[in-house]
Amino acid sequence: MKALLLLLLLAFSVSANTQSLKEMEWLTGTWNRTNVKAGRSAHERWIKTAEGLQGWGVNMNGSDTIFVEKLRIVTKDSKLYYVADVPQNKESTYFLITEATANSFTCENPKHDFPKKITYQLEGNKLKATISGDGKSMDFLFERKE
Repeated sequence: MKALLLLLLLAFSVSANTQSLKEMEWLTGTWNRTNVKAGRSAHERWIKTAEGLQGWGVNMNGSDTIFVEKLRIVTKDSKLYYVADVPQNKESTYFLITEATANSFTCENPKHDFPKKITYQLEGNKLKATISGDGKSMDFLFERKE
């Protein structure tokens, strides 16, 4: 009986996490950043994969790529994580998704130097990503590419 209860609880947990991941598919597509310096451009592109969501953040100065980060949203140990791979870090940085709604999510890693918190919020065809920690905050504003 205990084994059956544990199995049902585990199945519910995995199902709830899969559903949360599915509900985050609003992030898929290409998002062009609107608040960049003159002569620069930036975008994020997200796709659905078998493992979750995969994204790329690209910053350009004219036609020169100056920064690329690989992003993922994955399930690990029955929890959702936002994962960032950036050139200056040898290992992936995992941010636990602590809150998710139909049009936003927040993820946190209090042990990371900066940012400690990342929030994505969808408003129509606009996306606002905010990174914050230690009293600092920075907004990244995007519009969905048609």
